[in-house]
Amino acid sequence: MTRRVAVTGLGVVSPHGDDTDTMFAALMRAESAVRPVFPDLPKAAAAACVAFDESRWFSKLQLAGVDRVSQIAVAAADLALNQTGLPRSAAIDRTRVGVFAGCGMGGAAALEAAYQASTKAGSGPVRIPPLTIPAFMPNAPAAHVAMRQGVLGPVITYSVACASAAVAIGEAAKAIRAGEIDIAIAGGSEALIVPGVVQAWQAMQTLGQFEPGNAESAARACKPFAADRSGFVLGEGAAFLVLESEDFARGRGASIHAMLAGAGLSCDATHLTKPDSPGQQRALRAALAQAGLVPADIGYCNAHGTATRIGDVVEWEALAAVFGPALADLHVSSTKALHGHLLGATGALEAAITVLALRHGQLPPNAHCEQPDPACPLNLVPGSGMQAPGLRATMSNSFAFGGTNSVLVFVRD
Repeated sequence: MTRRVAVTGLGVVSPHGDDTDTMFAALMRAESAVRPVFPDLPKAAAAACVAFDESRWFSKLQLAGVDRVSQIAVAAADLALNQTGLPRSAAIDRTRVGVFAGCGMGGAAALEAAYQASTKAGSGPVRIPPLTIPAFMPNAPAAHVAMRQGVLGPVITYSVACASAAVAIGEAAKAIRAGEIDIAIAGGSEALIVPGVVQAWQAMQTLGQFEPGNAESAARACKPFAADRSGFVLGEGAAFLVLESEDFARGRGASIHAMLAGAGLSCDATHLTKPDSPGQQRALRAALAQAGLVPADIGYCNAHGTATRIGDVVEWEALAAVFGPALADLHVSSTKALHGHLLGATGALEAAITVLALRHGQLPPNAHCEQPDPACPLNLVPGSGMQAPGLRATMSNSFAFGGTNSVLVFVRD
């Protein structure tokens, strides 16, 4: 028998803080967390960084060999579980609990430190930190979450570029529906704001342009679906959802944020970095079909919306093809304008925001878009946000380099 999947916990370590309601309120106010970073780089850079106090979760001894990407994953997962009321005791069969985590680049800080150590050594001996490998391996965040929470079921990492965390959430839901597990800690983390990674993204010419030395210009550098958009802004952070089978959650009297009704997954199989509308359409249709919904049922879409010249138009093409006349009534925004693009973690953070939109009946704005691009005519949420008390179903899109497309659909309980 296929089981329904409930969302019972949300945890974030985001550029807007680690309290979900405080974060959502900041998004509703269109507060950008993007700031200039690394002033010594040859080209001006901006990013949305996390203010994180690792001492809340780790002792100095525990921090050895634990990269920032794993630290924030442990924190976000712990915060998500704290919402659920699940006992931290042997009463839970931990063989039926899983961790499903997305991570695109692994421990970037550990790699950067190793590189800097090797290039500054001169003629003397090179001392690379001995725990560099376990610190930067992409599955380290999932492993640390599992160890912290005593998870004995499946612990799996998905590294699918910008779709990593969304794929992890969808696969976790699949395991619950199939009866393989009762509880999943599903989401992702990414901590890649280091000079080498930032310069690598600058070399791809995909980052939003802004006036050097102007903090306000940097804060508004990402302009999804705007006529003057020029690219995305990097962000860091972690987000996890606690998913449970509906029967398990109701049996223990859990408070349910929303139901994860559908997850669609597809591959473009056309180009490594250029998105493809037919591939995205397949994921959109698959998510709707699994949820048993039609396009007109969806009231809000948190779009992938990276603010690249090509990507935003392709996403509009996919939405237009799938939604048809219902597209006019679909409210759309890309919250990346405010929290940046978290790459491997972005699908989890945006899923959490999409659940919060459903729970609060409020739609976060599509910020920094004074003049929408007529080439992608969407019903964009205005810069002041919107009240949506009748909201019943929401959608979150994640479309990745490599051609993987993941779409998640949430409905009110």
